[in-house]
Amino acid sequence: MSDSEHPSNGINPTYTVTSKGVKNIAYYLDGLQQKNRYILSECITLLESAVPEKRNLALQILEQLPKPSSTSIRVGITGSPGVGKSTLIGSLGMYVIGQGKKPAILVIDPSSQINMGSILGDKTRMQTLANQQEAYIRPTPSGKILGGTSEYTREVISLCEAAGYDMIIVETVGVGQSEIEVDHITDINLLLLQPGAGDDIQGIKRGVVENADIFIINKADGPQEKLAQKTKISYQAAIGLFHHSVPQWKTPVILSSAINNQGIDMIYKAIIDYFTILQETGILEKNRVEQELRWFETQSVAMIKKIIFENIHIREMFYSLVQDIQKQKTSTSIALNKLALLLHSKLDDK
Repeated sequence: MSDSEHPSNGINPTYTVTSKGVKNIAYYLDGLQQKNRYILSECITLLESAVPEKRNLALQILEQLPKPSSTSIRVGITGSPGVGKSTLIGSLGMYVIGQGKKPAILVIDPSSQINMGSILGDKTRMQTLANQQEAYIRPTPSGKILGGTSEYTREVISLCEAAGYDMIIVETVGVGQSEIEVDHITDINLLLLQPGAGDDIQGIKRGVVENADIFIINKADGPQEKLAQKTKISYQAAIGLFHHSVPQWKTPVILSSAINNQGIDMIYKAIIDYFTILQETGILEKNRVEQELRWFETQSVAMIKKIIFENIHIREMFYSLVQDIQKQKTSTSIALNKLALLLHSKLDDK
C-alpha cells in the first residue's frame, strides 16, 4: 500500500489516521516495511491510545520490528522558547533531504498539566518541510512527562526507523534544564542559543554545557551578528573548562541564521562527524544499550508505583501519612517505616 492510496489533508498528512478500525499485525508491519507514512501514523496513534487493546497491539508491533539500524541518526534539539528551533529544524530538514536522507521530526509540544491540552503548532511553522514526500513530522503532547520529551518518544523513534527514516530529530518543549532528558533517547544533543545568552561565563550552567554535543547560536545575522560572535567566544571558553564524554570530540560552537539558511551546512557536517566518531569507537552501541536499560528502570519504577497505588489500603495509608507529616504529627523517617511495613505485609500476603 503506497502513500498515494491515502488522501492528503494539506499540511503533511502523516499525522492523520486514515484507515478505519484496527487491522492485524501483518498489516502494520508490511506498511512499515513499505515505508508507508500513513500506516506509520496509525502505529503511533495505537501506541499513544488510552484503549488497552490498541496499546497492546502497538506493543506487539514494536516487539516484531527489526533490530534498529546503527546508521540511523537520532538528534535531539533543545533551547528556550523563541530561540528558533522550529525554523532551524525546517531548514536543517530540507538540507538533510538534499543529502539523500529522510528526516522524521518528532515535535514534543507543551501540554497543560490541568487538562493535558497541547498546542501542536510547530507543524505549521515547518510548512515547506511538511510538504516534502521524504519528510515526516509528528507533533506529540508532552503530557505529564518531565524532561522535554513524551512518554512514547523512544517507541516512536523505533517506528520511524522501521519505516525507513534515517535521521530522527526530536524537538523538545523548550522550557529550562529539564530538557537534559532528551540526551537519554538520542545520539546527539544540539543546544540552540540566542545572541547574548551566557555573555557572562559565570552565568553559563554546567549541566547545559556538559549535556550538549553541538552548540548553535541562532539568529546570528544583521544587528545581532557582533553580539553572536561575543556569545560564541563565551561558550568556547566555558566548553574549555569541561571534558566531553567522548574524548575524541571537540564541541563546536556554530553561528547560524536559520531563516537565511546560514550555517546549516556546518551544523549537518558536525552531526555527521560526531556520529561517525560514535560509530567507529563503539560508543554508539554502548550508549544505546545504556539508554535502553535506563528507560527500563525508569518505566519499571513507574509501573510498580502504579500497581502499588491500585491497592486501596496502601493508598489510604500513604495519604494519611502525608497529612500526619503536614501536621507535624510524625517524622518522615517514621512515616516511611510504617509505609514499608505495610508494603511488606501486602507482599507477604501474596
